[in-house]
Amino acid sequence: MKYTNLASLYDQLSATTKRLEKTHLLSEFLKGVPEADVPEITLLLQGRIFPAWDDRQIGVASKLVLKAISVASGYPTNKVEELWKKTGDLGETAEQLVGKKTQFTLVSHDLTVKKVFQNLRKLAEITGEGSVDTKVKLISELLTSAKKGETKYLVRAVLEDLRVGVGDGTMRDAIVWAFFSKDAGVTYDEHEKDIVVENREQYNAMVEAVQHAYNLTNDFAEVIRHSLSGNLKKLQALAFSETTPIKVMLYQKVQDIKEAFERVGKPCAFEFKYDGFRLGFHKSGNVLKLYTRRLEDVTKQFPDVAEAVKSHITGKSFVLEGEAVGYDPATKKYLPFQMISQRIKRKYDIDKIAKEFPVEVNVFDIISFEGKNMMSLPFRERRKKMESIVEEIPFVIRCSEMIITDKEKEAQAFYEKALRVGEEGVMAKNLDGIYKPGSRVGYGVKVKPVMETLDLVITGAEWGTGKRSGWLSSFVLACYDKDNDEFVEIGKVGTGIKELEESEGATFDELTKLLKPLIVEEKGREVIVKPKIVLEITFEEIQKSPTYSSGYALRFPRLKNIRDDKPAREASTLDQVEELFRGQRGRG
Repeated sequence: MKYTNLASLYDQLSATTKRLEKTHLLSEFLKGVPEADVPEITLLLQGRIFPAWDDRQIGVASKLVLKAISVASGYPTNKVEELWKKTGDLGETAEQLVGKKTQFTLVSHDLTVKKVFQNLRKLAEITGEGSVDTKVKLISELLTSAKKGETKYLVRAVLEDLRVGVGDGTMRDAIVWAFFSKDAGVTYDEHEKDIVVENREQYNAMVEAVQHAYNLTNDFAEVIRHSLSGNLKKLQALAFSETTPIKVMLYQKVQDIKEAFERVGKPCAFEFKYDGFRLGFHKSGNVLKLYTRRLEDVTKQFPDVAEAVKSHITGKSFVLEGEAVGYDPATKKYLPFQMISQRIKRKYDIDKIAKEFPVEVNVFDIISFEGKNMMSLPFRERRKKMESIVEEIPFVIRCSEMIITDKEKEAQAFYEKALRVGEEGVMAKNLDGIYKPGSRVGYGVKVKPVMETLDLVITGAEWGTGKRSGWLSSFVLACYDKDNDEFVEIGKVGTGIKELEESEGATFDELTKLLKPLIVEEKGREVIVKPKIVLEITFEEIQKSPTYSSGYALRFPRLKNIRDDKPAREASTLDQVEELFRGQRGRG
């Protein structure tokens, strides 16, 4: 497929803010995608060149792209930078300058999707001496071959900042509309920009099937390949690889033990809710992978966990879930999450930091064993199987601490015990509940102390002045609007952040280092960043506010933690913010 076809779709998607219209445009496009191009096009539609579970990135900075635009257009870099400051968008800057072509190449070919994809992949793989010049050459080669309308999106693809509004929900629904909608009588009303569904129950089942397939694979290309025939049974038969991460099952928060019983039934299981890193243990033969809930491969960062799993869990192949909980090697007391969070980022002296900050593996669920998918089994059966294959060694590996009860007093005492030993609270799980990746489905809830926090995503910041010069500060916070697949602002935070390196607490320098590679636009002191870094924020109150796009603002927000373990799309949702707003001070 020619790249110009994809760029034309990008234009159409960018021209509307209506999610259903985006879904319709995308579904019509997917119907015409050749099967051979599905892997590349699916990723490019999401602004990626690697699946969600692959932590490789293109890693090209704006300044390098600026240089490539200069080479491709013939304009000096200072002129390119001057226009960039006016447009605030390097893609738009390239569109204006490269289109004038003051410097031409002798040969220009039509760009294909495969050619663009190959060059982008090469960018991610180039390292070492001369890598900057090689990357500039690759990018400028694409730009000089580009036609009008393609340049802007090529640059945005290189910067991994597509800005066309295709989130996971939009992609999922587009697949349903493209390949399964006829069976449910789904039609799109062009005038009203809305859909009509004749069989809502069947339509919901199709959406569920596509979502489940994506949760298993984390790869929409695989989902589309299994959907091309329009055979829903073929899609439902899609299996997951035991070395590929899956989305974890999520749990809603309730106020107390009484509400937990109301939500999951009696009797139910109560487990410690550990204050650590949630990890998936994926073993296939001699290969073992450890994945975070953000789908990052952290096997190298946790050699002690890998050794514990290999040595003390029986089985040739399995997928289990657990929590790596830090403890003080001298006192054997459990430590808060932030004390071991630095291990996730460490690339050097890993054995040393593993001894300084050891962890105990607490296993709490099993998803597959010896090739058998166990997700559809009730929790009581999964737990029994899990206990039979885990050899428990104190402060090395164990099954999560758990009781089964129908008595509130007994459950309350267990909850208080969890808090007393330094854990976050408890999980309450329906004994007959299945495992459903990526869903808050009611099979379990969490009970934590009443003080509320929100997990919010940084979408912007300002360069500091005075003693904070050189650091980013005043961080713009956003929650996730699921209905529109976008992040909406809810305030700014600048308190709870340290100016000097200390034993605990995030610093301005740390946040600046995390955010600098994510900057996609600068206007004076203000920057816009890719929504990737999640912060746990405390606050006094939620207020209505026209200032922010969410319609709400936080009163006295303060940074509590950096949530290294949480992906942006698992941040607090707009629905949760609205629910908290209604619940405070008796608002109904």
